[in-house]
Amino acid sequence: MEGSFLEYAYSVIYSRALPDARDGLKPVQRRILFMMQDMGLRPEKGHVKSARVVGEVMGKLHPHGDASIYDALVRMAQGFAMRLPLVDGHGNFGSLDDGPAASRYTEARLAGAALAMTDSLDEDVVDFVPNYDNQIMQPEVLPSAVPNLLVNGASGIAVGMATNLAPHNLIEVVDGAKHLLRHPDATVEELMEFIPGPDLPGGGIIVGLDGVKDAYRSGRGAFRTRAKVSVEPLGPRRTGLVVTELPHLVGPERVIEKIKQGVEAKKLSGISDVADLTDRKNGLRLVITLKTGFSPEAVLEQLYRYTPLEDSFSINSVALVGGQPQTLGLREMLRVFLDHRISVITRRSEFRLRKRRERLHLVEGLLIAILDIDEVIQLIRTSDDAETARTRLMQVFDLSEAQAEYILELRLRRLTKFSRVELEAERDQLTAEIEALLEILGSPERLQQVVSEEMDQVAEAFGTPRRTLLTGAVAKPSRGATAPSALQVADTPCTVLLSVTGRALRIDRDPESGVSPRSAPRASKHGAVLARVDGTVRGELGAILSDGSLHRFTPVDLPLVPAASIAFSAGAKFSEYLGVTDKKLRVVGLVPLEDATPVGLFTEQGTVKRVLLSDLPAKPDFELITLKPGDRLVGVFAAPDDAEIAVITSDAQLLRFSAASVRPQGRPAGGMAGIRLAPEARVVFAGSVPAGAEARVVTIADSSITLPGTDVATAKISDWADFPAKGRATGGVRAQRFLKWEDQIACAWVGTGEPRALAADGSARTLPTELGKRDGSGQAIDGSAAHIGEAP
Repeated sequence: MEGSFLEYAYSVIYSRALPDARDGLKPVQRRILFMMQDMGLRPEKGHVKSARVVGEVMGKLHPHGDASIYDALVRMAQGFAMRLPLVDGHGNFGSLDDGPAASRYTEARLAGAALAMTDSLDEDVVDFVPNYDNQIMQPEVLPSAVPNLLVNGASGIAVGMATNLAPHNLIEVVDGAKHLLRHPDATVEELMEFIPGPDLPGGGIIVGLDGVKDAYRSGRGAFRTRAKVSVEPLGPRRTGLVVTELPHLVGPERVIEKIKQGVEAKKLSGISDVADLTDRKNGLRLVITLKTGFSPEAVLEQLYRYTPLEDSFSINSVALVGGQPQTLGLREMLRVFLDHRISVITRRSEFRLRKRRERLHLVEGLLIAILDIDEVIQLIRTSDDAETARTRLMQVFDLSEAQAEYILELRLRRLTKFSRVELEAERDQLTAEIEALLEILGSPERLQQVVSEEMDQVAEAFGTPRRTLLTGAVAKPSRGATAPSALQVADTPCTVLLSVTGRALRIDRDPESGVSPRSAPRASKHGAVLARVDGTVRGELGAILSDGSLHRFTPVDLPLVPAASIAFSAGAKFSEYLGVTDKKLRVVGLVPLEDATPVGLFTEQGTVKRVLLSDLPAKPDFELITLKPGDRLVGVFAAPDDAEIAVITSDAQLLRFSAASVRPQGRPAGGMAGIRLAPEARVVFAGSVPAGAEARVVTIADSSITLPGTDVATAKISDWADFPAKGRATGGVRAQRFLKWEDQIACAWVGTGEPRALAADGSARTLPTELGKRDGSGQAIDGSAAHIGEAP
């Protein structure tokens, strides 16, 4: 019995339940993809019955029941289970609440990503092993250009061990793998700059990243996920909670059932109705109607506590490495994948080199024969048999046996002048390809470059934006705990900070002084403030986007950081927090919604507008200015009558004029002329300076045609008082003199605080310390800059 049990346990661990760390696939999944590729079920071909695929896999490769094969096939086609589906299913492949139709009703073919998993299988890139009856060979592992173990995750229960890995974003995983390829000693903290956390197929919110960090370090950890819920008016005096994203693998029917059970058991109160309005056009939409007089935040806290709107995910990263089950951290998983890709590309290059050398050998022999074709024909005609002809060809023309055999099999139509030109071109091409392959095999740096380039191609072809929002907020201790959740914290004063790179966080404000303590200046990544606004934790604030729309938001779920050590790397991507799906839009500014101070808006094409944020509509988002086609907002600022508006253009013109010269307009108005622009010029900065304040002007110039990686720039800091005030809609004065290779202002800033410049990736740039002349040229800095803001 002991021997039988150990044999069974060994079989389950190695042949059924655990994925291989190299391709992230269990044996049944690998066999399905290999057999579908062998059947020619490519994305451009038609679907075939799933039962046919199951039968081929079961009969040739997988000696187990058809149910287990079909279950694995279905999972690889489910977009809610796989972050990057590998099978393109046609028919009912199930939902979060229901199972799939039978295999005789559904159809399947390979998805595009599966081709990247099986590419080059015919080029000796992996070892092949016999199937269960030694009749057919199957790959021991797939080449897998996709880091599938991290991207799609895995789950399985073996004997004495189990695995459960969360899905991740393909683009982020590729960026992390490339960084580890360039820096083999990179730490987990450095890798988390590129892979900040899981990216679940259904979206949702991950609350608290401590468990994720533990899992990335040790291979074991847990995190909590929450549904994405918004408070929306459902009619007169009627408010509801609208759920648009659920935790991983949680279905709406399960949530509805738990809500009904909670209401009946009197654990949940304030709920009058719940309806599932999900459809294919709008996606998930679960509407929970509240009774009059109940706080939406309090009801939502109850829902998080007693229903699957908040769920937990335990990570246990167990996978096979070298045939042995191991618990892997983030760094180890990426390292195994990179080593596998290096091996695959090395073997592929060796195979291609061998094939091209063989072909070049034949082409060179054919060229020799064509040069003396008459003699070749005469020699063959005078030979008694093929063996004699082959021997004489080898002796007379100094050919190898393979070359002589190839010439004997030559068709006469290949003996034209055009064929000779083609052969010479083929010879040259083969020679160049052989040199390129030898370079790959002879240079570890070139080999790593090929690995990196192919990962980039996969990310570009199949990568999608992140779906799951990561927040640094701490989740409640456990389900059913009495501790208040993040939505029930006291409505205390706070300050929301938005970085120039689009990350937002909140800090507590002293309720007595109403002032947020400033942190010590640091050159941290993303550490420059674009906008700051004071409010309360559960109050409403406004975010203005570059399309001129204002979005209401509550800062309660923004990451809370200490005021003494502000790090924007811990902040949330604000556009995702607002639910903005258009990647072209960016948040331009933050405003309080109950402030009587006029707000100034400035567009890229030179239009200015002042608007009062009073009598705003109750809608969650609405238009604040009507923009001209192709125009966008570039500046949002407080604009009281005694303030001055500062505008800087791409051709280094600065205009300073009184805010009082811009009369306030209604919400639908399109504004008025703010600055006269030269042809091809645009506004790169617009802000305001309080009356009598001492401010600084920062401009950074560079070339618009500089190649990436060779960018250089000059920066200049000037005194605001050196610039004369002029009238609205005039042309301004020069703010920086261009050097001969400069033709634009890349970014600019005017303010009273400490300026900070950042590169496109958020890293700091060192600015000059001395003030320059108003129209002087700048000083060289360490690379071009993309953003300027105020130090936190």
